[in-house]
Amino acid sequence: MGETFYILNDCNLKRKDNNIALDMTSGVKKYIKSEVTDEIYLFGETTLNTKALNYISQQKIILHVFNYYGFYSGTFYPRESNVSGYLLVEQVRKYDNSEMRVEIAREIIRTAAHNIFRNLRYYNGRGLDLEDSINNIQKLILRVDDCNSIQEIMGIEGNIRKQYYSTWDKIIKIDIDFTKRVKRPPDNMINSLLSFVNSLVYTTVLSEIYKTQLNPTISFLHEPGAKRFSLCLDVAEIFKPLIGERMIFSLLNKKQITSDDFESSSNGLYLKDFGRKIILKEYDSRLERTIMHRDLGREVSYRYLIRLECYKLIKDIIGEKKYQGFKIWW
Repeated sequence: MGETFYILNDCNLKRKDNNIALDMTSGVKKYIKSEVTDEIYLFGETTLNTKALNYISQQKIILHVFNYYGFYSGTFYPRESNVSGYLLVEQVRKYDNSEMRVEIAREIIRTAAHNIFRNLRYYNGRGLDLEDSINNIQKLILRVDDCNSIQEIMGIEGNIRKQYYSTWDKIIKIDIDFTKRVKRPPDNMINSLLSFVNSLVYTTVLSEIYKTQLNPTISFLHEPGAKRFSLCLDVAEIFKPLIGERMIFSLLNKKQITSDDFESSSNGLYLKDFGRKIILKEYDSRLERTIMHRDLGREVSYRYLIRLECYKLIKDIIGEKKYQGFKIWW
């Protein structure tokens, strides 16, 4: 698997022979080896030309762009080379069949809710009283099987998240009044962290989908729409509790991220560059963590777990094997 590069400084990005050159405004020059690169994240003010974009596309490198405040803006998605007309048709058919679509959506939410449950059980076993929320979430999970529409499933998902977020004031050992999810703009440290980290998980899922023959715009839980890769939202639901939210708990409780790493503006509360660097380093480290996969019988990284989830969706779409989401067992 290739490497991911995060560019936080202002620079000029260009092609230099068979490498990608970064001319920093500070005068420093850096090089990225294109043959070992899968993704580039742009956080600083970056200038580039079509020559650079064409080369990035030829090397099948995905370019994720974030604005000044660290909010996700969009992705330069190279021309797809790993395509299948047959799979595309079957993916659309699966979406268009309400019964089949609901079946996959139910499994996505059951899996995401189970992973949330595992997070709460972990902290409940370490002296926090989270029993009420755990019991309520378990009851909500049982109701998913009775849902016959996407709207019903999304309603259950919202209630599960509400129960989950109600426990964060106990889990996080910082005095922050976090009672609900506020996105635009984020109004406190936790909402700001969630917005930033969720966008990282979303873009990682997009990069892994790109390596398969799935179409990222055709989803099952979230409604496909313009200007977004909605299948990424589906898959991200499963991995946010494992990769994103466990990381947020750890960063705050270990005081690796504090109020000093945030700055307030008319666009809400956003991370300073130093705070982003801490998070990106930790995020990259977590993607490289490995577990012994129960079915494969070998060590696989968290990042590769996302790719495997895509392959499981493909098997369901072509009728080979019913989709079962990845559930945390530790």
